[in-house]
Amino acid sequence: MSRLSRAQNPVQQAGPSAAPIQVHVPATGHGGASVGGVTVTAAPGQEIQQAVLNHLHRLALAEGHPVRATILDGRIGYAVPLQINLDGSSALTGQPWEVPAEPPTPACVIDAHPIPLGTVSPPTGVFGPPPVMDPPATAEPGTPLTPSPAPCTPQPKPKPHPLLQATDLPPEPAPAPKNSTRVRGFDAVAEAVLGDEPSPAGPLAEPVAAINEAVREGRTEDAARLAECTVAEASRTLGPEHPEVLRLRELAAYIAYLAGEPDRAFALALEVAGIHHRAHDREAAYGNVLSAATAWRAVRDPELGLRLGDELIALWSALAEDGGPAAEEPGRLESARTRMTRLTERAARL
Repeated sequence: MSRLSRAQNPVQQAGPSAAPIQVHVPATGHGGASVGGVTVTAAPGQEIQQAVLNHLHRLALAEGHPVRATILDGRIGYAVPLQINLDGSSALTGQPWEVPAEPPTPACVIDAHPIPLGTVSPPTGVFGPPPVMDPPATAEPGTPLTPSPAPCTPQPKPKPHPLLQATDLPPEPAPAPKNSTRVRGFDAVAEAVLGDEPSPAGPLAEPVAAINEAVREGRTEDAARLAECTVAEASRTLGPEHPEVLRLRELAAYIAYLAGEPDRAFALALEVAGIHHRAHDREAAYGNVLSAATAWRAVRDPELGLRLGDELIALWSALAEDGGPAAEEPGRLESARTRMTRLTERAARL
């Protein structure tokens, strides 16, 4: 399954009013990072910077445009301004600046050599800044930004840097709306794939474990082929609406999204959402509607976006009328309708 090509510059423009997302990586690098007030943790064998970049890339795809972030990296004592693009590449948007270390560490090496990124998922690049560097430049996908070696001497505790103002710190999280802490959509699928929990037993446990392993290793095309074959075989033996087959189809939709095929991911997720809706499973239906919405926002063609959006909003509206989680989060549906207005305007200009 080939990845759709996207004709775009390596560095794209972020949203006109988008403020940088504040990211804080603790000095130890353990225990996760804070991304806009949300805790992001690394999967087993994954570096924290990769987990952060993966999360920021998902945010960029969900918004439909690149996002900017300020990485406050306590491991090396620098703040790095980055832009994460829709194709997963990252680029510096300014000069890194020194921030207070936490705490001072007498060390011979303070992350002087960045760990090369793996191939778990599309985002590429690292955010470790060099103490001295040239003016901002675009980082090609997969190209590390190599810092100068740190001296093999104890490092004194730096004084607060004048450029690090209170406004650079992560904002206090707003009061959470009802059910907002529940993970749904592709985020829930990703947690199941990348988490360290054992796979549930069942007739599809073995092929699902093989698919998950392929995703974790970055073999997205292999995962897509295996998922497609397994769905076809399981549908024949268990039935296309068997609960385990439906979960497998949700996984296939997520893999299509990772492979850069948002229209296929949309179709798979929305079909499963419709099945759950007819079965009156409002929670499962809403989760798959959110997956379809994530894939839909990655569709760049306005005319295709309008056609898919009509299908999405029709089912989403029906779910909201039935009550349940869709009715408890009306802002998401309103946001989708707003995007339809923008797509209509773009299609008219074309």
